Amino acid sequence: MCDTLCVRHPGGMWFAKNSDRHPAEAQVLEWHPRRAGSATTETQYLTVPGAEAGAFLGSRPTWLWGCEHGVNEHGVMIGNEKIFTVDSPRRLPPALLGMDIVRLVLERARTVDDALDLCTSLVETHGQGGSGEPFDDEPYFSSFLLADARAAWVVETSNRTWVAKPAGDGTSISNRVSLTTDWSRASPDVMPGTDFDERRLPQVPTNRADHRLAVTRACVARGPVVDARDLAATLRDHTDANGSGFSVCLHRADFDAQTTASMIVDVRSDGGSTRVWSCLGNPCVGVYVPMFPPAAVPELVDENQWHRFARLRDRVEADRAEAERVRAVLAPVEQELWTNADEVYGTGRAGAIEAFVANAYAPVDAALDRLGV
Repeated sequence: MCDTLCVRHPGGMWFAKNSDRHPAEAQVLEWHPRRAGSATTETQYLTVPGAEAGAFLGSRPTWLWGCEHGVNEHGVMIGNEKIFTVDSPRRLPPALLGMDIVRLVLERARTVDDALDLCTSLVETHGQGGSGEPFDDEPYFSSFLLADARAAWVVETSNRTWVAKPAGDGTSISNRVSLTTDWSRASPDVMPGTDFDERRLPQVPTNRADHRLAVTRACVARGPVVDARDLAATLRDHTDANGSGFSVCLHRADFDAQTTASMIVDVRSDGGSTRVWSCLGNPCVGVYVPMFPPAAVPELVDENQWHRFARLRDRVEADRAEAERVRAVLAPVEQELWTNADEVYGTGRAGAIEAFVANAYAPVDAALDRLGV
């Protein structure tokens, strides 16, 4: 389970994602500096031809090589979703995971068009396969949302087959095939006019994804007026139209997927600094910590910090009355961080930005101490 969206604004593009994975699987945020080219690159299960790697900020489950989502030094953003199709991934040998493709795109793409070409060529050339879950043998295919400051694409895949559609002023994706005949590019095995929804696995109901898509697309529909606070509210959304409990901010005690990381990104078409707000764990019991890559908050790479937020999530699951108390402590901390980040961004001074990011986690750490985690 995941939800990813992008929205065009007057100065560039917003991108946001909730990563929903196993509740015991830690996910950290890492800044990866540029890396010299090599003959090969070792992904989770597959060795692929190497290339020079650009710098990027990526959210990575700690046992995986690949990333769930991120943004690179060129302002290219990408996230992936598990989707269910009539092609069985269990019949395929280990190959690329969706998270491998996310990381390779972050390392190698300079524009969203590069990202599209790279993502689809990786799918065609190497295929997908191998388990993407930490405690189960559960391979799956992925859809992707790719964006930079000027454009965005949706890519949906089934084995080595893919279709892609430009996202215009914004869109959102979730855990279902959503493209029909409206794609504009495709792999050579897709005939013109093909309805890609025919590849959706009919045995898997779409209601869990459909409600969440309605919430994220309502945010996208607001267009240029959307800001980081709107995106954070959307990623924290708990409305559930069908009683399943599968909201955008996902945490069900009886289900093997929870929101384990969340990110909001603003990339600028004028070349201005990229801004990121990153949250460990469930957004409703977390803090979106602001940063300005390459200045990244160092504590977010510490798996122990992720576990502190996981303990808050478990406390709220055990007693929903705790949610109000937790939010009462964390919300003022987040608000002050965001206000200070806005002021620092307005100065444009590199030294002030670096100092802010270096100290940004201190009030979060103090708040977690007050909450006893």
